[in-house]
Amino acid sequence: MRAVDIIIKKRDNLTLTDDEINYFIRGLTEGSIPDYQVSAWLMAILLNGMSDEETTSLTLAMARSGEVLDLTHIAPIVVDKHSTGGVGDKTTLVVGPIVAACGLPVGKMSGRGLGFSGGTLDKLESIPGFRVDLSKTEFLDQLEKHGIVIAGQSADLAPADGMLYALRDVTGTVPSIPLIASSVMSKKIAAGAHAIVLDVKVGNGAFMKEIPQANTLAGQMVAIGNLSGRKVRAVISDMNQPLGMAVGNAVELIEAVKTLKGEAPADFKEHCLMITSQMLLLGEKAPDLDAARKLAEKKLTDGSSWHKFREWIQVQGGNVDYIDHPEKIPVAPFRLEVRSPQSGYLAQVHAQQIGETAVELGAGRIKKSDPIDLSVGVIVKVKVGDFVEKETVMFEVLAQNETAALNAAARLQRALVWTDEKIKPLPLFYEVVG
Repeated sequence: MRAVDIIIKKRDNLTLTDDEINYFIRGLTEGSIPDYQVSAWLMAILLNGMSDEETTSLTLAMARSGEVLDLTHIAPIVVDKHSTGGVGDKTTLVVGPIVAACGLPVGKMSGRGLGFSGGTLDKLESIPGFRVDLSKTEFLDQLEKHGIVIAGQSADLAPADGMLYALRDVTGTVPSIPLIASSVMSKKIAAGAHAIVLDVKVGNGAFMKEIPQANTLAGQMVAIGNLSGRKVRAVISDMNQPLGMAVGNAVELIEAVKTLKGEAPADFKEHCLMITSQMLLLGEKAPDLDAARKLAEKKLTDGSSWHKFREWIQVQGGNVDYIDHPEKIPVAPFRLEVRSPQSGYLAQVHAQQIGETAVELGAGRIKKSDPIDLSVGVIVKVKVGDFVEKETVMFEVLAQNETAALNAAARLQRALVWTDEKIKPLPLFYEVVG
């Protein structure tokens, strides 16, 4: 078998066999297939696509390029969730404790923010002492004893994915749905979860800008899950405006803490309950979505979820005094209110513009190695469809100095589109796949 023959076959839009895909991934990880041949293969996939069966083979080959965790000794079903990335998406911080409080173990390996899309690990590191780098033994022990663990991805899990992504990033092959789907699912399969809920974002603040594109990605990831013996469901959710109010790291953590204590923005609470319900249904903790939602609401309101959150933070080394008293969480010293220049209805509150404003303040990174400022951010006080009176506070900027805050305020004004006509609020969800 030769790498060039596999490249030619995919170039000619023919279907690759399991053996050919395994050969290519093995050659990548062992270093016997050079980068220029891997790059050519990636471009052929971008141009011609892959069938569900091919994408599943690629996913499993990537998962098996490293260690695959076995969680069967912990529980019959361990659940995970994955978001394709958005602005203000701190959902994991709330959903994880609710699901775990229902007696369904949650084992998740999360990532860091890149570009305007925030990362769960960065938000958690706003808690002094919180550890995201756990060993395999620590990850498994915590999951077994406490029913929840969220940590950084081990280098031993799906190493082929990291190698492929580094090449995709510099060869213009990032926007390939089979490559995106296999990247996400290889890490999920390697992490061992039996059931996975995918939160596929769509809109100007998401990687997928249009609903048909998001549906295609969701469908392919669900198909991969089914073909690899996992229970998978995907929710297509809106990301044309930020989720909740807080955009940043410490500010999003504070919003998650308040949500678990009963003070949640309406859209964020509803989003969390929807994702939680889907996880409980897949995890066989409820016979249907209505029952799952009632269980989730009960655990959110009776304090169980808050206590599970506190237990989780403490066992991973976080100083719980900061979440018991979230006003102690350090936020940037300079605050600036951005007021409405006119009265009218809001037709757009552009998520990507707001996310990029937070990055400009220092809350995000362009390269994975970039340092970030956990304390800065934006509080968004308006939604599409709102009628806003002139001089109403629309945003609050948290910055290190006045200059940075004023620059952010100018950019935030450009995120808005006004109209004299009444506008319907945006939907939170569009479809469930799987």
